[in-house]
Amino acid sequence: MDNCAPSDITAIILAGGISRRFGRDKAVEPFAGEPMIRRVIHRSAEAVNAAEVLVVVGSLERAGELPLDPQHRVAVDAFPNSGSLGGIYTGLLNAQTEWGLVTACDMPFLESSLLQHMAHCRSGVDAVVPVRGGRPEPIHALYSRRCLPAIHDRLLAGELKISGFYDRVTVRYLLDDELKRFDPELWSFFNINRPEDLALAAEREQRQSAHGYPLP
Repeated sequence: MDNCAPSDITAIILAGGISRRFGRDKAVEPFAGEPMIRRVIHRSAEAVNAAEVLVVVGSLERAGELPLDPQHRVAVDAFPNSGSLGGIYTGLLNAQTEWGLVTACDMPFLESSLLQHMAHCRSGVDAVVPVRGGRPEPIHALYSRRCLPAIHDRLLAGELKISGFYDRVTVRYLLDDELKRFDPELWSFFNINRPEDLALAAEREQRQSAHGYPLP
């Protein structure tokens, strides 16, 4: 991406979950010296030189609990209780750019080179979606605002599976071999659901810091 001028991408961070399996708020959980959500914001926004950061939450009260900077924008779910699909819709609807890079607030190992590659794969399509082991990774994906009508129809029908709207838009899929060129062990898609996930992530971060360079 051009490092001089902002891109036409909004970094959209989904932070509306209530962390049932984790037992406490994942977004503010300390990781490598900063709250998890700040790490995700920095990694996603810097990778694509985002024009803005937009954090999607369930309520303004929730937004007040997050360690956001003044320049970070907040959008409240337009379709409450509609899961990540509603979050994607809300993010794209409120984005000030044509494209949104959607990630979750609990993904500590976003890989800059992979995100940059994805951003370069947008020509002629409406979405760029990794597919890992035959399964889409819809919350590590780029979506154009052209996806909004298809998502809206799914939300109105109560059909909340994210990939359910893909057949109505043009999608560029990135399969395992392509993904591994940038992230050999596919840690980009690791997210923190349970305390044991955090322990595993902390162990990897510690090993990476000890080596002084990124681990595969």
